[in-house]
Amino acid sequence: MTYFFFLSIILFFIGLFGCLLKRNLISILLCIEVMIASVNLLFVLFSKSTGNLDSQILVLFVVLVTATEAAIGLTLIVNLFRKIKSVAIENIIIDSD
Repeated sequence: MTYFFFLSIILFFIGLFGCLLKRNLISILLCIEVMIASVNLLFVLFSKSTGNLDSQILVLFVVLVTATEAAIGLTLIVNLFRKIKSVAIENIIIDSD
């Protein structure tokens, strides 16, 4: 059980460092997905340790929201790529007019 806990912590920090260090929007989106998966693993571990299934139901809802977030995020990235021909963070200019 503790191995899975440490695995979850390692996955979360890999995702966090990936979000902070990557310059590609698709890589950042994938790192966010890794962080969410590590939190889902913690929810399942909590459910198994307490014997209560409420956390596993929460994981199903989180997976649903994560799938929706990934679809919307990829749609936004594809539209951004069509407009500026790049998905690098340096090339995104936010005009505040």
